[in-house]
Amino acid sequence: MNIAVLGGGSWGTALAKLLSDKGYNVKIWVYEESVKKEINNKHENITFLPDFSLSNNLVAHNNIKEVIRDADMLLSVLPSQFVRKIFTEIKDDIPLYIPIVSATKGIELDTSFLISEILEDVLHERYHYYLTFLSGPSFAREVASEHPTLVTVASINQKLAKKVQEFFSTSFFRAYTTNDVIGVEIGGALKNVIAIGAGIVSGLGYGSNTTSALITRGLANMTQFAIKRGANPLTLSGLSGLGDLVLTSTSSLSRNWTVGNRLGKGEKIDDILNSMNMIAEGIKNSESIYFAAQKIDVEMPIFNTIYKILYKGLTIKEAGKELMTRDLKAEIK
Repeated sequence: MNIAVLGGGSWGTALAKLLSDKGYNVKIWVYEESVKKEINNKHENITFLPDFSLSNNLVAHNNIKEVIRDADMLLSVLPSQFVRKIFTEIKDDIPLYIPIVSATKGIELDTSFLISEILEDVLHERYHYYLTFLSGPSFAREVASEHPTLVTVASINQKLAKKVQEFFSTSFFRAYTTNDVIGVEIGGALKNVIAIGAGIVSGLGYGSNTTSALITRGLANMTQFAIKRGANPLTLSGLSGLGDLVLTSTSSLSRNWTVGNRLGKGEKIDDILNSMNMIAEGIKNSESIYFAAQKIDVEMPIFNTIYKILYKGLTIKEAGKELMTRDLKAEIK
């Protein structure tokens, strides 16, 4: 079986490693020539996922069309802001009737589209029934280390979801299935912003009370957004919602938490971004979620505040006061 992987960052490489270790032939498209040489010559992605040996049946290419040619499954692990551009370029070259698995989390700024909606907008209708979406609490380094990990595979095509579930599942990586694509995608996209907030809390030196409150009320914001978009609210209490939220909001392995932590310690956002070689999706998504929430008229106070910190110059001190002195209300409407 031939699998094409788009995206050679840490997460794309970890999933490519998992699949190639199962014996599949994996081609991975990477943007950087240096990363291609690292994978093919040294069998390691030193730039984005160092210290892990990659099998000989994982081969890197800079030519994306070479990667997807003759693929039996396509796995997209692209940064969210590049999904539309890349799939527009390859939409006529993707083999028919193969699973298209997206492991990207995010919301498009201009349209407020989820990744599923971007793919449906770009791809011919004949591909829509073959779209699936993988999400859940899964740090790349822990997956590459074969730590027990649980994820969810969402698709409107449950027969396909079960097939993808089997492709990915191993003795340490277990996949569940659901038909709630919208709920799974919202959980994956929105949790990154809360993780930035949790990092800020830690950077300020606050303790478990504050972190717990932020996660809980952040989940309430996420669930209200999901309900407005037609998702099953129970999905937000599952792996792709609460599970992923807790993971990214409580660990220094989270790029989004790390950004927030440095903000809380007084660093400027531009300085933080200039020092990073990997993308923290929550930064871009805080802006897209801010405008998406306005479009569907849902109240998202935590998300709004983090957006203002990142884009409007709101100070951390002002942000805390803004959240804590809002009008008092019942916890559950």
